[in-house]
Amino acid sequence: MTGPGERLTAVAGRLREACERAGRPADDVALIAVSKFHPEAAVLDVLATGHRRFGESRVQEAQTKWPALRERYPDAELHLIGSLQTNKAAAAVGLFDVIHSVDRPRLAAGLAAAMDRTGRRPRCLIQVDTGAEAQKGGVAPDALAALVKECRDVCELPLTGLMCIPPAGEDPVPHFRLLRSLAAEHGLAEVSMGMSADFGAAVAEGATMVRVGSAVFGPRPRAGV
Repeated sequence: MTGPGERLTAVAGRLREACERAGRPADDVALIAVSKFHPEAAVLDVLATGHRRFGESRVQEAQTKWPALRERYPDAELHLIGSLQTNKAAAAVGLFDVIHSVDRPRLAAGLAAAMDRTGRRPRCLIQVDTGAEAQKGGVAPDALAALVKECRDVCELPLTGLMCIPPAGEDPVPHFRLLRSLAAEHGLAEVSMGMSADFGAAVAEGATMVRVGSAVFGPRPRAGV
């Protein structure tokens, strides 16, 4: 039975093949190994391969898991891919290198205040709700321009891109195309889209980051979002 490290190597190979099919250099797309809900031992198995980009969805879990891991691997890059409560903005700024889920002005202001206090400036992406799903985080596409302006001109965040999570059971390609178009419209270089089941399609549509969890770590050991 293969472990997370071996599966990571296989996924990285599939990602290179997807880049080749799309006519893109392999280093155009960053692979984020989504380790949420998985134990330290599984993360260490992936770290041993040389991989350094990881995603977590909850601040509290990352606070428990990552300080010790980062002592051993200080070059690890940690991405927050889950929704973020405003009252945890300061903790997120202190722990993460990239925050994918900015979706409202109040959160942008909280992140900006924490950055001013600490001097840490993690890259920020706005999450766009391309599927109009009320239960998910993300700003509606027609409200994106206002939030981009807020992040840039008022909060002065290091805004670098957009992120989306297409609705389950739908063809993700229209959502990927919309996100890529919106990123280009606003001059944002980073596009975070594509997960275990569809990252190949995301690469073909211009993803610069893909977030792969189950294909690397296997099924989640406990329920969660």
